[in-house]
Amino acid sequence: MKPMTVTEKIIRAHLVEGEFKPGTPIAIGIDHTITQDATGTMVYLQFEKLGLDRVRTELSASYVDHNLLQDDFRNADDHRFLQSAAKRFGVYFSRPGNGILHQVHLERFGVPGKTMLGSDSHTPTGGGVSMLAIGAGGMDVTLAMAGMPFYLTCPKVFGVKLTGRLGPWVSGKDVILEMLRRFSVKGGVGKVIEYFGPGVETLSASDRGTIGNMGAELGATSTVFPSDLRTKEFLTAQGRGDSWVELKADDGAAYDELTEINLSGLEPLIACPFSPDNVKKVSEIEGLKVSQVITGSSVNSSFRDLMIVAKALEGRKVHEDVAMDVNPGSRQVLENVDAQGGVLTLLKAGVRIQQSGCLGCIGMGQAPPTGAVSLRTFPRNFKGRSGTPDDQVYLCSPETAVAAAITGVVTDPRKLGPCPDVRDPERFVTDDGNIIPPIPLEEAKKVRIVKGPNIVDLPDFAPLGENIEGKVLIIAPDNTTTDEIMPAGAKVLPLRSNIPAISEFVFTRIDEDFPARAKREGGGIVVGGVNYGQGSSREHAALAPNYLGIRAKIVKSFARIHKANLINYGIVPLVFKDEKDAESIKLGDTVKIDGIRKALEIGAKEIAIKVNGREITGVLELTGRDREILAAGGLLNYVREELRPDYSSGKSR
Repeated sequence: MKPMTVTEKIIRAHLVEGEFKPGTPIAIGIDHTITQDATGTMVYLQFEKLGLDRVRTELSASYVDHNLLQDDFRNADDHRFLQSAAKRFGVYFSRPGNGILHQVHLERFGVPGKTMLGSDSHTPTGGGVSMLAIGAGGMDVTLAMAGMPFYLTCPKVFGVKLTGRLGPWVSGKDVILEMLRRFSVKGGVGKVIEYFGPGVETLSASDRGTIGNMGAELGATSTVFPSDLRTKEFLTAQGRGDSWVELKADDGAAYDELTEINLSGLEPLIACPFSPDNVKKVSEIEGLKVSQVITGSSVNSSFRDLMIVAKALEGRKVHEDVAMDVNPGSRQVLENVDAQGGVLTLLKAGVRIQQSGCLGCIGMGQAPPTGAVSLRTFPRNFKGRSGTPDDQVYLCSPETAVAAAITGVVTDPRKLGPCPDVRDPERFVTDDGNIIPPIPLEEAKKVRIVKGPNIVDLPDFAPLGENIEGKVLIIAPDNTTTDEIMPAGAKVLPLRSNIPAISEFVFTRIDEDFPARAKREGGGIVVGGVNYGQGSSREHAALAPNYLGIRAKIVKSFARIHKANLINYGIVPLVFKDEKDAESIKLGDTVKIDGIRKALEIGAKEIAIKVNGREITGVLELTGRDREILAAGGLLNYVREELRPDYSSGKSR
């Protein structure tokens, strides 16, 4: 057999349909699933509709880490619903405050060589312990929990050879920022990024998790590292050394694409507003006044990340003009930082230590002042995502963040003096008391799922009609994010389990009149640019537009997860054959797509689209399964019609 990459080994071991041939449709079995509370409510409402008694994965876990502010009953009701659903369906439940799903799963459940599907785009953090971890829409996670395979296009494997060793005050964040500088937010589309080479063994599991997490910003399907002695070291320190298996690329394994990074040559980097790929050297923007610094979110919230900040602050104070917060990735992280004296150091320096959660990363508190510069170790800096419309958010490493907190301006951390030597403990302090395990099936069947008044059952969607007709309701620019399609933040996130209510916010960051216009016109068409739907995996960016009557989106190109979500919720994703046609379309134009259902059924690759009577061509970049799902009106309808007999007999495909 030919030499294989780590990616190919994992995919081949889990193949259910198709073959390992990049660009072709495949289906893989899923070992683990993870959800968080902002997307999880919909996942469990969907799972309930399937009528199953229990999840059919090796392990499924539900985390509460997004909607932690409880200024009324809604978030609290969601948490109670999620806990009762987890108990009912055999899912591990991580309580509010226990930590962020990616960090906690890496610590307590991650296993090399396993597959994982998560209803959060930063699920590839699991690559830090050599999992093939993929972010997806909630519906895909629902079906994986039901024991069904995950369908995707077989990815290319993009090999990144690492040589050398990171210098003082340089860390894993600078590695992924260098990748974004080179390849942009579209550079990983259709690919798994696989790191190899002698430099890999110098990176801790925490650094690898950071790189995997922000591989999502490259648009990558996932990120994978080999499972080596550093992986074993981390799992042993977690008391889970028996989970370790060695997993590495064979000698002579070929990659579809290849690049090389000399770690020794990297210096501190920073992503400027308003995109993670707007990367510059920290030294290029030194002296910029900073008002806020935050360390920790789904990325850079590990023991190592927080401890380097604490060590740098020993004997120092946060600058009087800077507000600094720390968001621990997990209760375990905070406990271990405290065990080494880091918590008291942070407090004495003037740092505010927040609960373990995503918080400001998704606009749930921690908004910066008007027009102020905020340095964050977060994965995203899309305009307005922080909750402040005119924000100036920069993304950086914990080292660069703490340097700015001390000096009050953007500062190359190498100017702080000798770099502290921070290493993971040989054995972490661990306590799983805030993770509630599944109970036996017979007990679980007696559990009542608790639903508050804000939890509204998923609406039913009709099958696709023969034709689609409607007005162009919005023309979205290139790189439109799911934050712009379906905003997050403290005002909107509590509505995630109430589709009628949350639909009132669709596209309001671009055009505040969009929801009213969609209702007035009885639905319509969305037109967009390149990389439409990048960013978060939130399926509400498809579900809520469907509720408003959107039946088709015509764009120059789609981001992977959003396109899959559109298909899952019965919205036809079309791509302009000639991108110039997009420039001729105006708001309010009438669009007619005749024979769309037939085109899907016969496997047509192209279809005529009439815009005010003028004909252009749309491309249907869809698999046979995608077409069947769209014709059925969405994945839930498709599953009910095609697969329900398998469930009732206790089998799954």
